[in-house]
Amino acid sequence: MKIGIANDLVLAAEALRRSINTHTKHEVLWVARDGAEAVARCENACPDLILMDLFMPRLNGIEATRQIMARTPCAIVVATARVEDHISQVFAAMGAGALDAVDVPPLAGAASSKGVAMLLAKIQTIEKLLGATRSPKSAKTIRAVLPPTGARAPDQPGKLVVIGASAGGPAALTAILAGLPATFPAAIVVVQHVDQQFAAGLAEWLASRARLPVRVVAEGDRVEPGRVFLAGRNQHLVMSSGTRLSYSLQPHQSAYCPSVDVFFHSVARHWPGMTAGILLTGMGRDGAEGLKALREAGHHTIAQNRLSSTVYGMPKAAVELQAAREILALDKIAPRLISILSQTHGHRTH
Repeated sequence: MKIGIANDLVLAAEALRRSINTHTKHEVLWVARDGAEAVARCENACPDLILMDLFMPRLNGIEATRQIMARTPCAIVVATARVEDHISQVFAAMGAGALDAVDVPPLAGAASSKGVAMLLAKIQTIEKLLGATRSPKSAKTIRAVLPPTGARAPDQPGKLVVIGASAGGPAALTAILAGLPATFPAAIVVVQHVDQQFAAGLAEWLASRARLPVRVVAEGDRVEPGRVFLAGRNQHLVMSSGTRLSYSLQPHQSAYCPSVDVFFHSVARHWPGMTAGILLTGMGRDGAEGLKALREAGHHTIAQNRLSSTVYGMPKAAVELQAAREILALDKIAPRLISILSQTHGHRTH
């Protein structure tokens, strides 16, 4: 892949350049010393991926990410010193369109090789995602590895909202959750493309902006109305049977783990009650096939519209597949959910 580096620290930029050069498939296209320069360089030579620092003069990494995604969209990973010390800024960058975050590896020392390996693993994940954008996965492959249909839920099951998001997702999720009342009658399960090291922080970040409690899914959790559950491992989240959530390593070939497609397909297979499926902003196609499966199972499906999406990839794929019953601007989704879920009976909508 052709990779751009945006970092004002000479040693950090050199550490990233050396790390990339250890892999013969990748090439450093340019190095920008601040966010404004990165935005300008993308206008002339847009890379496949940018490693973006958070703290730079003239234009910080969050605003640079926002401008690049608006003008010349490409994959962006936050690469900064000690990511765990800047979680709020990382989620803000993800809300602006960044896909992931990673520590800048040290130039030398015992931690150097480990840091390089982590960086290259992130780059490989992005490469898989970009490949999946061009070559959509087969829904049959996903269905083949889902757990078999187990015991069904009671005759009067609860109501469920399932949401998938990627680049730009944290900001979009905040907008939706902030618009829902504390008395919201459905359980909400979210699959956001995020590394498990950030899942707990993202749950706390979302909870601070929502009226509903938000927590990371634990193995075997039963979904409960009025709560938000966030996929929290580098494994696929699945509705294993009835109302319980589990994690699975299958399928291995998915570009992202957790995969929105895998989760949506499992809900279509196992959840007998009323469901609203939502596919938000994101790069690639993950979730489009799963949203179609939900619609075909009689559930209500929504895709975020182009204008309000940070990256109109995943919702666009859903629209092209006619997977969405409705295409809505972000600020219309929460009111629509309240309307849909206010129905007194948990029937599927055909």
